[in-house]
Amino acid sequence: MRSSSSRRGTSHRRTPHTPRRTAAVALASVAALIAAAVQGGTAIAAPEKAPSAASKAKPGSESVRLTPAQRAALIREADAAKTETAEDLGLGAKEKLVVRDVLKDRDGTVHTRYERTYDGLPVLGGDLIVQSTKADATAAVVKATRAAIKPATTKTAVSAAKARQQALKAGEAGEAKDADINRAPRKVIWAANGKPAVAYETVVGGFQHDGTPQELHVVTDATTGEKVFEWEAIETGTGNTVYSGTVDLTTTQSGSTYNLTDGARGGHKTYNLNRGTSGTGTLFSGPDDVWGNGTPSNLESAGADAHYGAALTWDYYKNVHGRSGIRGDGVGAYSRVHYGNNYVNAFWSDSCFCMTYGDGSGNANPLTSIDVAAHEMTHGLTSNTAGLNYSGESGGLNEATSDIFGSTVEFYANNSSDVGDYLIGEEIDINGDGTPLRYMDKPSKDGASKDSWYSGIGSIDVHYSSGPANHFFYLVSEGSGTKTINGVTYNSPTSDGLPVAGIGRDKAEKIWFRALTTKFTSNTNYAGARTGTLAATGELYGTDSAEYKAVQDAWAGINVGERSGGGGGGGTSFENTADVAIPDRGAAVTSSITVSGRTGNAPSNLQVAVDIVHTYIGDLKVELVAPDGSAYTLKGYGTGGSADNINTTYTVNASSEVANGVWKLRVQDNAAIDTGYINSWKLTFP
Repeated sequence: MRSSSSRRGTSHRRTPHTPRRTAAVALASVAALIAAAVQGGTAIAAPEKAPSAASKAKPGSESVRLTPAQRAALIREADAAKTETAEDLGLGAKEKLVVRDVLKDRDGTVHTRYERTYDGLPVLGGDLIVQSTKADATAAVVKATRAAIKPATTKTAVSAAKARQQALKAGEAGEAKDADINRAPRKVIWAANGKPAVAYETVVGGFQHDGTPQELHVVTDATTGEKVFEWEAIETGTGNTVYSGTVDLTTTQSGSTYNLTDGARGGHKTYNLNRGTSGTGTLFSGPDDVWGNGTPSNLESAGADAHYGAALTWDYYKNVHGRSGIRGDGVGAYSRVHYGNNYVNAFWSDSCFCMTYGDGSGNANPLTSIDVAAHEMTHGLTSNTAGLNYSGESGGLNEATSDIFGSTVEFYANNSSDVGDYLIGEEIDINGDGTPLRYMDKPSKDGASKDSWYSGIGSIDVHYSSGPANHFFYLVSEGSGTKTINGVTYNSPTSDGLPVAGIGRDKAEKIWFRALTTKFTSNTNYAGARTGTLAATGELYGTDSAEYKAVQDAWAGINVGERSGGGGGGGTSFENTADVAIPDRGAAVTSSITVSGRTGNAPSNLQVAVDIVHTYIGDLKVELVAPDGSAYTLKGYGTGGSADNINTTYTVNASSEVANGVWKLRVQDNAAIDTGYINSWKLTFP
């Protein structure tokens, strides 16, 4: 649920909304939103009034509840047609599709998620989603990367032994213990944050600094030996329970004994690790069907909490979103409680398909509350749908997804001992002072999380970069300002100082779930999340609905994209719209803006809106140059992923610079082949 380890790596995908280029898109309106991700910054104008979202979802656009057998049948159909689908998508002769997941809407639309291989090698970051209708087998497509999967070679110049050594070194960093190779280097095509290239993926085991098991994936370029990425796959998230009072549990009787096996929910089992750190431990069992006494000292009490939380989460996803189990196949995961000694964490692991809970400081506060249980189980859902990489901006969205659904499951439970709220981990007292672990209305209240997006957010711990997405979900659900819900008082601000009117949690949770399962890919960033949620909202309520406008405004409220009225909070702007060609792998070019009529220094939140047309933004370095020659890097060379075009607004702390004078946007193309030009750029002084 929370780990202080910092596994870094970012993939910033930005695609255009410029009239100079026309994208090939199969469907209009909503499909156009699906096909391109638009990253923006602070808003620049306000709607005349906050929306009053009262639309009903279009019946045909909602997902149907698939039985495991129905889902399996759809997967078989997709698998049988995968060669034809690959041809329809224009994939190369060496590329093949592997079916991963499928959802179906009431109108017959099917969303199929695929992985890719190239010349028999797995393509990491090559995942895609195909939306098919009765009339069009590939009506719309969402790709994790827009780059063609055409690596220069599949031959390696670096040995697997060197990749193994590099991975072990990474696994031993940060006071990790007992690092060892869990999975030997395997040859892959790495396509997640640049031009596809042959690489090795190695998995390192052992334990992180706090005792959490380690499953560190390290990607090594197989031609240069450079480490290009790493991410941690361990994602940290009648019974008399510790937190939820006396509740009904579904158990199994075997002879004269009972055990914590939930036959109604895929056979979910709850085990007692009894302070161990490996294996499954012992299945909770006893002579009666009463579990625990409500105190942490009774080991059955935390077992009852975990069993109850898993049942609630299963029911929530089935009854609210129509998904039968984490994988949609009707198979339950399992839970392990009493992990380690004084272990202050909980985690999800794909390798065991299970949730694991520690007992907290002094073994007195087991991390088994409803929202924590739902948080961990949701990591499994994310892994089996979008597969958001647990690093960079996608890692923050991964964590936020678990917080979002941890909160919604708590509301769904309607338990008087643990009422629904927008606080995460408020019951487990992880801080030792009665405060929650995280706050969704104003994430910065925890002292580390961020309230709004900024260009460097992908470089911080995923538990803190999750803040803006948590904040977005609160704003779109409840709106900004002060209000009291279930006895808890919230006061949610916005980055542009403008109000946001909520559309209600019931609508917000369906929008996020649809975006997660049908729009997000492994390297979706905040810009892509905005695009995905808007596409989901458009499908559910229409692109001219109050809900659609509210989602736009909520994103603008955390500094991602524009308000529904086309702008935001005013200020004075200076713009240069003249085209400036960017020479291919040539000298830097500049575009100038003269600022006048200002007094004193520039602000700490100077807005720099950049519109660059380019066929591969990873080649570009983009800087803001102040009148005295000081340079501020807006985007570094090698960053930005495989998208074409930059259309985003950066926030720069330019408070040490005199405002008046000639400011320049400096751009340099550092690699061959791809070309483009500066279309326009703008400085806004709030």
